[in-house]
Amino acid sequence: MRYLLIFLLGLVIGGVGTIFLLGSPRAKATPGTRVEAPPVGGDPANTVIISLTDDFLDALLGAVFKDLGPPSFNLASMGSQTGSSNIRPAAFQAGCTNSVTITPEGSNIKTQVQFAGGKITAPMVFTGNYGLLGNCMQFKGWAQTTIQLYFDQPSQALYGRVNVEGVNLEGVAPFANNFLTVFVRTAIDQRVNPLEVLRPSQLQVMIPVRASDGAVKAQAKDVRAEVQDGLLRLHVTYDFVGAKGQQPQT
Repeated sequence: MRYLLIFLLGLVIGGVGTIFLLGSPRAKATPGTRVEAPPVGGDPANTVIISLTDDFLDALLGAVFKDLGPPSFNLASMGSQTGSSNIRPAAFQAGCTNSVTITPEGSNIKTQVQFAGGKITAPMVFTGNYGLLGNCMQFKGWAQTTIQLYFDQPSQALYGRVNVEGVNLEGVAPFANNFLTVFVRTAIDQRVNPLEVLRPSQLQVMIPVRASDGAVKAQAKDVRAEVQDGLLRLHVTYDFVGAKGQQPQT
């Protein structure tokens, strides 16, 4: 019983210390409303379906890692950018960048987007460093995340929210586990979210009708999604409006 109480006390102290140094994680609001499944009775007539395979996204991520380099999130600079970081400058140590870098693979896990079981999942492999108690701690591991889609009709954009469901660290001392887990969660949440999946220029359509000296604008009214094994199908319902004297930009 004595050792159990000591263990529980250590967890409490570790949690309080984490909040003191890192601050309580603050989630960014995601624009729009949550994307639901297609209607049971079928899509309206003015609906198109956009299909994405996980193989396509694998190739896209491969190009990012190969041609652009691994994405890196520096939490130290986030306070001035978002105003939401509670990182204390005193915690930064010389030689530490206080950053998380997403890598293609590691720990027998691959960074990828998967469509399966009705959900969008995205394991993320990472490495990083963090200044803690006078030491620059190097760490690595992977985070299990899911992605929820949101459609913002006024801005005509489709967003994704990355939810971190678990962080798996390798070779980290127990006393530092809480700190680094919160650090990784905060880095992903504040630097990845909201994730812009489709921009207005990719959702909106303008069809020229030169004989009538105008164009028909197609604006997305609603977006639904269904996840099948290896496939994401977006059901986009449009409203059509004629506009005189307007032509698409070439």
